[in-house]
Amino acid sequence: MVETSTGVNVSPGPSSVSGLHEKISDAMKVLVISAAYPPMHAGEATNTYHLCRQMVERGVEVHVLTSYGNVGTADPQIHVHATMQGWGWVDLLRVRSFLKTYAPDAVFLMYIGLMYKFHPMVTFLPTVSKRLFPKMPFVTRYESAFVGADPSKTGTLSRLFRKLVVRWAGTSDVAYSSGTLLRDSDTVIALCERHRAMLIKEWPPVEKKVALIPPPPNLFIASNVGGVARERGRKRLGVTSSEFIVTFFGYLYPIKGIETLLRAFAVVSAQHPEARLLFIGGKVGLDVEGGGSYFDDMQALAKDLHINARTIWTGAFKSDEEEASLLLHASDVCVLPFLEGVQLNNSSFASMVAHGLPIIVTRGPLMDKAIVDGENVLTCEPRDHQEVARLILQVMAQDELRARLGRGARKLAAEWFSWETATEKTLTAMQPRLPQASV
Repeated sequence: MVETSTGVNVSPGPSSVSGLHEKISDAMKVLVISAAYPPMHAGEATNTYHLCRQMVERGVEVHVLTSYGNVGTADPQIHVHATMQGWGWVDLLRVRSFLKTYAPDAVFLMYIGLMYKFHPMVTFLPTVSKRLFPKMPFVTRYESAFVGADPSKTGTLSRLFRKLVVRWAGTSDVAYSSGTLLRDSDTVIALCERHRAMLIKEWPPVEKKVALIPPPPNLFIASNVGGVARERGRKRLGVTSSEFIVTFFGYLYPIKGIETLLRAFAVVSAQHPEARLLFIGGKVGLDVEGGGSYFDDMQALAKDLHINARTIWTGAFKSDEEEASLLLHASDVCVLPFLEGVQLNNSSFASMVAHGLPIIVTRGPLMDKAIVDGENVLTCEPRDHQEVARLILQVMAQDELRARLGRGARKLAAEWFSWETATEKTLTAMQPRLPQASV
C-alpha cells in the first residue's frame, strides 16, 4: 500500500475487480513483448516494468521479450529475454520461435510505432500468435494511437514482403499503419478517450473490444504522512520554507512544450524571486524526432531568459527508488505544458495527481471527462506562456485554490490511476474464461 500526503491509498481499485487475482492460477504464464524496458529511459519502459512487477506479485509467471541491451532491473522474479537485435521481418522468425518454445497462456504487446522503428512486422504478431495457438489470448496496449507503423519508410524488398504477409494473414480488415493489431487482438487497450476514439475511427468493429485503462504512476510513491517526505525532499533541494517550487515531471522532448514553461517562469520569477523551477527527469531513450538536443536547448534557453540560477535540473531518476517522489512531495505546483494537451494516457500526469499536487495543464482537442478545470486541474491553451504564468501566480496567491486542486487530484488518482485496478483489468483481458470486469 502507498499513502499520499493525506493517507489516501492510491492502489486499491473498485470492488468489481477486487479479489480477481485470487482466481488466477499461479501457473499462468504471460509473455510481455516490448521494445522498451529498463534501463532504457522512456515512460513506456518504466511502465512496462511496473506492470510486470504487479503481475508477478499476483502469482503470474512473467517473461519479457525485449530489445538487446534492455536487461531489466535484476528482479529475479521477472524473466527478461533481451534477445531482439531488431524488429524487422527477419526478426519475425525469432518471435515465432520464442512463442513456440515458451508457449505462454497469454501475450501482452506494448505498442507504439516509435518503439519498433515504425516497422510493420510487429503489427502482424496477433495473427502469428493465433496461427500457433488459436485460443491463446493476445492483448495489445496502444501507448499512442497517433504513431503506428509506416511501411513507406522501409525498403522496396520490405514493402514487397509486407504484401506477402498481408496475403498470408488474410487481406480483409488489414490496416496500413496497424496491420492486424485491431482485427486479431482479443482486447485492445487504449490509455485515454482520444486514443480510443481514434482506434474506433480507424476500424469501427474494434469498439466492442477496446478497454480504457490509463497508465498508473511510473514511480515508487513515498509516504508523506506528517509531511515527512516533503521536508526530506526540500532538504535535498536545499530550499527554504519560503521558496515556492514550480515543477515539471517527465522526460524532455519537443512535444512537451518546455519553452512555454520556461518563458512563463521568467514572468513569475520577475515578480517573485523566491520562486524556483524544478525539472524532474532527463533525456528520453527513444529516438524521438528532435529529442537528441532538446534537453540541452532548453537549458540554453533558461540561461537566455536569465532564470538558470533559479532552475534545478535533476536528470534521469530510478523509478523504483524514492528520490523522484520526495521531490514531487517537495513541490508546490506542477505544470505540464504539452503541445497536444494533457490526457489520461500521460503517466507523468498520473504521478503528479498521485502526490495530491495542484496541477496546471494544457488543453487538447479531446480532453478526458475525468480531467475537470477548476476541480482537479487548471487548464490553458498550449504555447500560451502568459496564461501559464498567470495561473502559476494565481496558485501561489490562493491557499484555498491549492487545497481544492490537491483534493481533486487525490480523488482523480483513486478513481483512475490505481495500480490495483489497472493490473486487475489487464489480467481480466488476458483471462477470457473469467467473467469480464467492467472497463
